[in-house]
Amino acid sequence: MTKILFICHGNICRSPMAEFVFKDMLRKKGIEHKYEVASAATSTEELGNNVHHGTIGKLNSMGIAVEDRRAWQIRKSDYDKYDLFILMDENNMRNVKRIFSDDCEKKIQKLLDYSTNPRDIADPWYTGNFDVTYDDIAEGCEALVEFLEKHYV
Repeated sequence: MTKILFICHGNICRSPMAEFVFKDMLRKKGIEHKYEVASAATSTEELGNNVHHGTIGKLNSMGIAVEDRRAWQIRKSDYDKYDLFILMDENNMRNVKRIFSDDCEKKIQKLLDYSTNPRDIADPWYTGNFDVTYDDIAEGCEALVEFLEKHYV
């Protein structure tokens, strides 16, 4: 089973959105049993908080189930627990590399690096635009599913 951890700054907007979008895609393809999927934060700012209401609203409008969950922060020991760490932007990349110290197994990647148009995913906490964030995350998750099906058979 491939273990994937989506990561953003606070674990209330982008990373849980990616977690639930990805789980929905896996479920629709009938391959959810092949993956363990979760999300986490690089910061302590939102620890214990539930998913942001903007993320919940967008996912509900798309017919995607949102599980009750609480934000948590990655720890150095998580490097050995997961196969892939999927980040939303370059700031997340810096923070994750600081926490892990090293990525000797090349497990860390930005979500949209799997797409044909690599870029950062804007944080809707600041932009207020959950639609754009959703579109970017859906694009990245589709590309990630394709990648995994080719490389993690």
